Amino acid sequence: MSELKIISQHAGTVLVGQLAVMAFGVADTVIAGRYSDAALAALSVGSALYISVYVGLIGIVQALLPIWAEMLGARRHEAVGQSLRQSLYLCVFITIAGMAAMLFPGPLLRWAQVPDAMRDEVQRYLTVLAFAFAPSLLFRVYSSFNQSLGKPLLVTWLQVGALAIKVPLSIWLVAGGGGIEPMGAVGCAWATLIVNYLLLILAIVMLRTQALYRPFHVWQRMERPDWRQIGNFARLGIPGGLAYLVEVTSFTLMALFIARLGTTASASHQIAASVAAVLYMMPLSMAIACSARVSFWLGAGKPVYAKRAVVLGLKLTMLLSIGLAATVALAGRMLAGWYSVNPAVVALASGLLVWVALYHIADATQALCAFLLRCYRITITPLALYGVLLWGLGLYGGYQLAYVGAGTLEATQSAASFWTASTMALWLVALCLLLVLGLAVRKSLRPATKLQPG
Repeated sequence: MSELKIISQHAGTVLVGQLAVMAFGVADTVIAGRYSDAALAALSVGSALYISVYVGLIGIVQALLPIWAEMLGARRHEAVGQSLRQSLYLCVFITIAGMAAMLFPGPLLRWAQVPDAMRDEVQRYLTVLAFAFAPSLLFRVYSSFNQSLGKPLLVTWLQVGALAIKVPLSIWLVAGGGGIEPMGAVGCAWATLIVNYLLLILAIVMLRTQALYRPFHVWQRMERPDWRQIGNFARLGIPGGLAYLVEVTSFTLMALFIARLGTTASASHQIAASVAAVLYMMPLSMAIACSARVSFWLGAGKPVYAKRAVVLGLKLTMLLSIGLAATVALAGRMLAGWYSVNPAVVALASGLLVWVALYHIADATQALCAFLLRCYRITITPLALYGVLLWGLGLYGGYQLAYVGAGTLEATQSAASFWTASTMALWLVALCLLLVLGLAVRKSLRPATKLQPG
């Protein structure tokens, strides 16, 4: 099978599953928006905080994918199973950190000056999601394991099936009925908790019953913590997770700052953010598929084949991102109308979607590069670029434009200022990461090159 076909099939399968997961959030946004603008605004702020915590910590687990794919390339099957068991120790620490952040969001909400009328519902939303964090994290371990093997189909089927449960459950709990009082945005959180536990149970059943996993001897006696191996996970995963955190918070903190502009601005930003998140599923799927192949070839000692996978991934991702961006730019008003019936929200959101289109091309490029750089053990450089450009130019620059003014320009009091600054920052990140990736690939082709963290 050609490299193009392997990557395309892997990415396509992952994309279906990721779109199903993303549809959880899109459905919640639509359901909350149809219920009330206040519920949509609370969901916007609550989901921004949850995503910031969740993605940053999940990024640590995602870094296990290239480790397992390399082991597979080197034909160390039992080592993959042992490594999977050791990753559970890491999950304990991640779960504690994630739950603590979501159970005590008060200081962050006050710092962001989220209106009092919205704060109580946001806190209740996050409290429920705190108890959904552990099963979600463990299912992500199972998902990353399958992706490293190049076998994501089982995960995709589970994710699609979960969507069929999640949507009607959210509708019921948000609007109430059948003896259940309307819960608003908090109903979305309860639906997520139920679905996450169902997914975890099914993942355990799959690991116990499917022949695919037998060569890895997953169900062996749990070893004592191997701190050396856990340290290796952390050295690769923590910078990657922090990079995710910076990237996502530069994006989601916009929701907290925009909340000061009122319900209409928050609701319109939530629509733009939701569309951007859906678009991100394409480069994320390509990045997962390509990083699995690149790490496999590096583990097999064939860096030339790894380079081919890198180049192929870049070409496919750029082509697809340009097509998707053009579609969003042309159909912005129609997309906004799917989320809200409020004319003011639709008008403001359709303007933001033009920026989303430009944002997406850069987002797709940098996402793929960041994943591939982890295959070459480069994590510190992306983290530094994200911190300086996304937090500095993007988030701080947007805040200055919106609330302070810049030079002779007066403060715009507009959500569009945040999207303008963030788009410019992300383009710079994408160009820098492309350059770093090119240098890393070239270095890997030199004789006797050994990958080092960087």
